[in-house]
Amino acid sequence: GTTVVTYVATDGSGNDASASFNVEVVGIAPVIVVPANITVNTDANECGAIVPFAARDATGIPNSVITYDIQPDSLFEVGTTTITATATNAVGTSILTFDVTVVDNVNPIAIAQNVVVQLDASGNGSTTAALVDNGSNDACGIASLALSKTAFTCENIGEHTVTLTVT
Repeated sequence: GTTVVTYVATDGSGNDASASFNVEVVGIAPVIVVPANITVNTDANECGAIVPFAARDATGIPNSVITYDIQPDSLFEVGTTTITATATNAVGTSILTFDVTVVDNVNPIAIAQNVVVQLDASGNGSTTAALVDNGSNDACGIASLALSKTAFTCENIGEHTVTLTVT
């Protein structure tokens, strides 16, 4: 509200003068403080992460309410999600955005099985990554399977080590 303040000045001889002025006290809209952009790794056995975060009103005005378009402690998928925080107090509203980035840095599990490649009448044979794969897995899914060698001839008779790469 508004308050009238009167200021009185007195000199050494006892003379005084006064002046009045108004002091108006107004609140300020909330000032949202949030963590900087957040980057986390995927949770174990999840293709994403539960991410806690909290914003606060830095003005100290009581009864500020902060809401989010995506709630803290939600499961965030791999990638970047932009969060909007909205703070409201008796004076106004303030909006701020920040990013939550979830990174998949967990290697997939490659599981291979032995295969036998039968050569045809012309001495050629092949196999595929799908035939060698024996249940490779990753919480975020398998993008590709590849073999270090797929084609064989009479020159390759016998056992060979072939690498299955799971991405």
